[in-house]
Amino acid sequence: MKAVDYSPNPQRPQLARAIRRLERDVLRMGALVEQSFRLSHQALFARNLTAAEELPRLDKKIDRFYRQIESDCTAIMTLQAPTAQDLRCLSAFMQLVRDLERIGDYAEDLAEIAIKIFPYAPHTCLSEIEAMSIHAQAMLATSLKALGDFDEAGGRRLKHLDDTVDDAYDRVYQTLAQQRDVPGVVEPIVLLVLAIRCLERMADHATNIGQRVAYIVTGQRS
Repeated sequence: MKAVDYSPNPQRPQLARAIRRLERDVLRMGALVEQSFRLSHQALFARNLTAAEELPRLDKKIDRFYRQIESDCTAIMTLQAPTAQDLRCLSAFMQLVRDLERIGDYAEDLAEIAIKIFPYAPHTCLSEIEAMSIHAQAMLATSLKALGDFDEAGGRRLKHLDDTVDDAYDRVYQTLAQQRDVPGVVEPIVLLVLAIRCLERMADHATNIGQRVAYIVTGQRS
């Protein structure tokens, strides 16, 4: 059963409205990050360079949300005397938007990798990397759903889902690192190592978001 122990203080309607607005802004930022992740996936695995060109524009929007949410959280903490429970929520918001911002940055990095690797033939391990990307995107969606529902169990589930990405990272890294008799230049191998590192870190940040949701609900850090 979903445990929802947090909601803004109904005795402070102005503060409650401000926190609800912040939550909506965080989810809007999350939707943009999901879009950027999808575009980076299209760029790298469908070789869609038009998708790659969209990333810088999206990243600017994500960064604006990040700065605004941080500013709004600080203003509420300073001016509205939130309760300890509300402070917990606000501090978690400030941390998790940083996680979202970093996922957006990694999506932009993946788009740059897609552009650089485009001239080369697809590597044999690309399908496994694609599966890794799909799983990491599902983790991001799960973390944002947990946030929208203040779902502690959903938030904590991310830690177990992350094992799949970590295992895939280890397998693909070993495949790339141990490759012998590489024909021509090694740039595509280097780029794929960078790509799997980006995906592994994106999954880590999605896991962080889930942990921060659980903290909002329970006040306990895992």
